[in-house]
Amino acid sequence: MSENAIAERWRALGTSRALIPYLTAGFPTFDASLDAVRRVAGAGADFIEIGVPFSDPLADGPTIQRTTHTALAQGMTVPRVLELVRKAAAPVPIIIMTYLNPVLAYGLPRFVTEARAAGVAGVLLTDLPAGADPAIEQTVRGSGLALIRLVAPTTDDARLHAALAGATGFVYLISRLGVTGARDTVPADLDAQVKRIRAATRLPVAVGFGIGTAAQAAAAAKSANGVVVGSALMDALTKDGIAGMERLARDLAAAVHA
Repeated sequence: MSENAIAERWRALGTSRALIPYLTAGFPTFDASLDAVRRVAGAGADFIEIGVPFSDPLADGPTIQRTTHTALAQGMTVPRVLELVRKAAAPVPIIIMTYLNPVLAYGLPRFVTEARAAGVAGVLLTDLPAGADPAIEQTVRGSGLALIRLVAPTTDDARLHAALAGATGFVYLISRLGVTGARDTVPADLDAQVKRIRAATRLPVAVGFGIGTAAQAAAAAKSANGVVVGSALMDALTKDGIAGMERLARDLAAAVHA
């Protein structure tokens, strides 16, 4: 796949909203993680974010940190993440979500080449601010992978336009400050945040951080083009197994697509 696969998926959705599950690669085991990718695809996911386990996940809350450490203990590495993507052969675009350090340690040119070959469509480098390293950005874009940007609610208008100048695929709006993890409500100003981003780009806007229930997903989908859910799915996988995670994914998909 390529960044074009992401654009094609958005076009196919039309005015429908997208469900974007996040799964920690290798949690709780490689085989269970592979099954999870296939299950959420079958449950109605429109894109799937796969997280690369990293030893210092500063932006992540307790759930993702726990799943990350478990995956690392299981021997999950960048090559194994790419193997997971290749074996899953998901029918929807796969986006790798990662910190920069594992990618640089692996070798950026090698990573983007092998990611494309494995079937990855886009990359989200969580700790690479837009414009901080143009060479890295160009290497990602030049590979054919979408370079997806994270935008925070505190990003001012001048910075927003600069941050989105080189973005492709879609924009990931962090709905609230702080680390990842399910919350009780969707921010009251979410609609205003989405409108501000749409004034700066034609790319679809997906919202994540803090969304964990079907009701919250439906509320977020009223404003955004896509809804990202991660911690709630990982909690369901931990507590209720693969079947419980799949049930939640189906409920989320129904809520978002409605």
